[in-house]
Amino acid sequence: MPRALISVSDKRGIVAFAQGLVQLGWEIISTGGTAAALRSAGVEVLAVDAVTGFPELLDGRVKTLHPAIHGALLARRDLPEHMTAIGQHGIVPIELVAVNLYPFQRTISRPEVSFEDAVENIDVGGPSMLRSAAKNHEYVLPVVDPTDYGKVLDLLRHGPIDSAVRREFAAKVFAHTADYDAAISGFLTAKEDGLPLRLGISMERLQTLRYGENPGQRAALYVTEEPRGMRDLTQRQGKELSFNNLLDIDAAMAAVACWPTRPACSVIKHTTPCGIAVAGTAVEAFRRARATDPVSAFGSVVAFNTVVDRATAEAMSDLFVEVVVAPSFHDDAMVQFAGKKNLRVVELPVSRGSGALDFKRVRGGFLVQDQFDFDPSDQEWSVATDRQPTEREWNDLRFAWAAVAMVKSNAILLARDETAIGIGAGQMSRVDSVFLAVHKARQQGHDPAGSALASDAYFPFADGVEQAAAAGVTAIIQPGGSVRDALVIEAANRHGMAMVMTGRRQFRH
Repeated sequence: MPRALISVSDKRGIVAFAQGLVQLGWEIISTGGTAAALRSAGVEVLAVDAVTGFPELLDGRVKTLHPAIHGALLARRDLPEHMTAIGQHGIVPIELVAVNLYPFQRTISRPEVSFEDAVENIDVGGPSMLRSAAKNHEYVLPVVDPTDYGKVLDLLRHGPIDSAVRREFAAKVFAHTADYDAAISGFLTAKEDGLPLRLGISMERLQTLRYGENPGQRAALYVTEEPRGMRDLTQRQGKELSFNNLLDIDAAMAAVACWPTRPACSVIKHTTPCGIAVAGTAVEAFRRARATDPVSAFGSVVAFNTVVDRATAEAMSDLFVEVVVAPSFHDDAMVQFAGKKNLRVVELPVSRGSGALDFKRVRGGFLVQDQFDFDPSDQEWSVATDRQPTEREWNDLRFAWAAVAMVKSNAILLARDETAIGIGAGQMSRVDSVFLAVHKARQQGHDPAGSALASDAYFPFADGVEQAAAAGVTAIIQPGGSVRDALVIEAANRHGMAMVMTGRRQFRH
């Protein structure tokens, strides 16, 4: 009877996998919480301590680190001396290991995590078993990914597993443990030392794509273990996602993540918003976001930070959209979307403040920085002008400051009633971005008079303020910090505008 050792932190699908193995005549060895979960589901389990003849020690820190386990994994079946050696010690070979590791990356992503809690979530026995099995993959199948359980059962049902397939499973293990170790190394690096001295980037190819940004460029989606990331993406409907779709999905969900407690909608073209709004409901947020620039909304990616219901789906029925993405969709919304066969409907969790690193490719290397995380705190904001913002202006300034953070620089955003009415992006000078934001607003029938303006970086000259004032803008929020701040503030005062300085730049290159 072949043996499988199962010990998992992520228990997705593990009961069905174990049941499938038992039906194929396998004996299951398991540990701790995994064994309890399997027994409660009626799966007969042999405890690890019954195999080792030694009880678990140190609150479970030591349970599989034993010759009876690693001898069973590392023995080469084609070497008689190996088989004789384990036979002399009563060690029975193990042919499959299904292990995933303590959730270290997810643990350290919590803002309140303690150092002690993080260290306790460093897995020792799991990587050891995986590496032993992967080293001896010709005889022991290592399974680290819960999404592979169905594939493994299918392979076992159809006879011997090909060496090339076994090698793929082994490669996935070593990539996984390398990524795990890199996360631990990064966490343990003293913060005063800056970013890690050496970075190991380990990613799994989740999906090959038809092509990249343009036909002729090969492309694929690779994922890390970062929680609430692309690994958690689920496509509910529609054509295959493209390279550009995935870029826009990421930008769209980042744009709505700035509002954790209110329904928000972003309309994205080429990774930057052409519409963004918050409201009391998802459908109202969509209507407002679309109204920012209805022409550019054609062929866009639309994202929500809340569940999409039927009313929202119906409101989108007359607009051609490439992708709609949200944390979840009501069944009746999916019924409404079903009429659009080419519409891609995607579920993706909202992610806020993962603490991950951001990589930008340059020739022969990478530029690495902390991933941008919008900071809603206004404790260090100050009013630089003689006039204070009104209550309505404050609401629009706060909204605009969050919304402009997702616009590519030089970024200018005009807002009224917590809705973007004009966006200027990607210009070589900030005054041109102001001009473009005003032009786009008027082009779509929005009057910029009385609106609030947000700038992702400081105004280097007063010309941008003059341009805004001429359009009727009454309040501005910007980081400040220019050597000409005094001239910029003077221009705002001269036009009776209110200006808030945040002290923080939100530039996106």
